[in-house]
Amino acid sequence: MRLPTFVAFLGFTQSALAQQRTPSLVERTGDLRSPPITESSGVAVSRKHAGVLWTHNDSGDGPMLFATNLAGDDLGRYLVPGASNYDWEDLDLGPCPDQPRDCLYIADTGDNGERRRTVTVYVVPEPVTPPRPATDDEPARVTARARAVRVRYPDGAHDVEALWVEPDGAVQLVTKGINGPMLRFVVPRRALDHDTATAVPLERLAIVPQRALGRMVTAAAISPSGERVVIRTYTELFFFRRAQDGRLTDDGPSCWLGVLEPQGEGVAFLDDSTLVLTSEGVLGQPGPIHRVRC
Repeated sequence: MRLPTFVAFLGFTQSALAQQRTPSLVERTGDLRSPPITESSGVAVSRKHAGVLWTHNDSGDGPMLFATNLAGDDLGRYLVPGASNYDWEDLDLGPCPDQPRDCLYIADTGDNGERRRTVTVYVVPEPVTPPRPATDDEPARVTARARAVRVRYPDGAHDVEALWVEPDGAVQLVTKGINGPMLRFVVPRRALDHDTATAVPLERLAIVPQRALGRMVTAAAISPSGERVVIRTYTELFFFRRAQDGRLTDDGPSCWLGVLEPQGEGVAFLDDSTLVLTSEGVLGQPGPIHRVRC
């Protein structure tokens, strides 16, 4: 990198950081101890089973969910019938479309080359039996069969790594920002009754992609109250207030994570003000779990 370019980059970074806040709490609560979890690409907090987190690997794994906790204990792996893992990128818990219980929504929406004609959202009821510590030779447990909804975008393919589920069951998707602006789409709740759906464009987010700062969207989550949304990049957290009609408004400056998790791809709310972050392991080390408040 030539010196003038490097100096300009430093100036840009300092200017960007001056407009950000830093976390009021950062606690490394554990590491993902289940050896099959090599890249925690999404995380969801169970409401039924106290202290339980659900996570999954990125592409290259089978259709498998993993149960863990803030300490990273191995609470078992769960095969998801009716699903395949082309490029799973995010995970959320929300109301099931067809029954009064919670379902796990899996975003098989990764598309680095932006070539997929359709992507898939899998919907699977959360297991009823509380996860328990797994033994070394225990086979994978099995969830209920997943419902697959094929999703297309009206303006062509997008790389999407962020999903959250609205209180009414609608699915929100946010593009990564690799080759353009960060866009928000919705798959309405009624569309989930069908095998295929077209995502409806909602808005262009006022988050400017910046590769040098790691500002590319890797995850999103909605708070238990439904009043806040967080959108994660590799190095920042962007908070929004959510109106009853689903509109988002900025909720203060972004929160700077820096190199806390250089390959960080998972985020979920533990409560309305505290987050759990998960990440890919680096240099052969297991992925960390952090509790963060901004």
